[in-house]
Amino acid sequence: MTDGPTTIPGLLIDAAGRFGGRPFLRAGDVRRTYREAAEVAARVAGALAARGVRRGDRLAAMSANRPELLDLVLGCAWLGAVLVPLNTGLRGQGLRHALDVADAAYLATEPEYAERITQAGYGGVLWLIGRDEPAPGEAPPLPPAPVRPEETAAILFTSGTTGPSRGVRCPHAQFGWWGLNVADSLALTSDDVLYTPLPLFHTNALNAIAQAMVSGAAYTLGPKFSASRHWTRVAEAGATVLYLLGAMVPMLMAQPAGPQDRGHRAWRALAPATPAHLWEPFRERFGVTLIDGFGSTETNLVIGSGADGCRPGFMGVLRPGFSARVVDERLRPVSDGTPGELVVRSHQPYAFSTGYVGDPPEPPDSWQRTGDRVVREPDGRYRFVDRIKDVIRRRGENISSYEVESAARTHPSVAEAAAFPVPSELAEDEVMVAVTVRPGRALDPADLVRHCAGELPPFAVPRYVEIMASLPLTETGKVRKAALRERGVTPATWDGRRERA
Repeated sequence: MTDGPTTIPGLLIDAAGRFGGRPFLRAGDVRRTYREAAEVAARVAGALAARGVRRGDRLAAMSANRPELLDLVLGCAWLGAVLVPLNTGLRGQGLRHALDVADAAYLATEPEYAERITQAGYGGVLWLIGRDEPAPGEAPPLPPAPVRPEETAAILFTSGTTGPSRGVRCPHAQFGWWGLNVADSLALTSDDVLYTPLPLFHTNALNAIAQAMVSGAAYTLGPKFSASRHWTRVAEAGATVLYLLGAMVPMLMAQPAGPQDRGHRAWRALAPATPAHLWEPFRERFGVTLIDGFGSTETNLVIGSGADGCRPGFMGVLRPGFSARVVDERLRPVSDGTPGELVVRSHQPYAFSTGYVGDPPEPPDSWQRTGDRVVREPDGRYRFVDRIKDVIRRRGENISSYEVESAARTHPSVAEAAAFPVPSELAEDEVMVAVTVRPGRALDPADLVRHCAGELPPFAVPRYVEIMASLPLTETGKVRKAALRERGVTPATWDGRRERA
């Protein structure tokens, strides 16, 4: 792909023609060249079709990073089916909601998640990865489906800020533009080796595949992030480019120093939301330059800078092919230096999502509200301030306060609940929930946390609990979250980490 939008099969065919026998995919013990990856995608598409999957059908997947999941990513795209990767941390009502939104006739999962999925009420065709999922070779290969750039390639879930998580319709062309835009920002070449430990249910790890295809780089899908083993895995992969989340940076800095710190080839990393004070120490210790930027599941790399143009604490500048404004609550532009909501627009066809599942398609050139509070400086650089809505950012995951509150309220002793962020020792936030108790009942904070652990992914389970006589309310009966955030952790707050110590 040299210019303009295309499809994922188009990207793969073009890359196979240009890069042929060069290394492309590595996951576990599996190694594939570009040519081999195209052949496997065609064979997996054939296997899916033999099982009844058709163009436009939705296939959900719940799996850790493994080669079979990569095969499903490319095989579904080749067939024209829609992949719906599910967060492996989902359980309880969050999983039930995601399955309902996904509305997938087929679901492939690792055996360890099967019982959780059936208990959540899934009634479609269930395949166990590693046992009976559609695999290359069980049916003849298929030619690529004639999908259009605007057709949905994947439905990715993003955490809501005031309501349940929503499914984002990500078109084929969006991945192509992700590939071109981020490859340009990272200055990728065919000599690069990309390494990501991020999960394939996030757009970050998925669109890095497209970055490899447009540049000829090799893509290594690592296991779940481990701060203690990260640099060893980076060295084993021969990686030159890394993908991190801001919360991972202080975790790596907290590890004991050793020869592994510089025993690798990596020299740059895409690491959004890194604390500004850690940029230089990270580069001095590990030899890796951190590159920030703004993008989301719904959009693309709208704001960013290359390794030479980064400044700690700034997301970067507006990239070609996009427009951006900083606006007030009435959507009126504000002057440079004034905080406001970032709204963005693409001039690259279908570089943004086409909207949420259940909503009508968004016009390709419409302005998109991001919900992010930013400042545009006079020199054109953008600085992130905070989220406008009640989202909590923990360990690289966006957590909906609404979902945490909903889980807490299902405890029989809880009357009302309000979830909000409090500062973390690492970076980003910790989850705190303030609750009131039903009359005549008692509540043990540890029991509430255990209850929430059965309803929420691990990263969303509250660390802090405070039992209050009443929650602070506005005149219209809404909880004043600002007052709770200002109050923060008090001597009366129960701390799960302290209790476990």
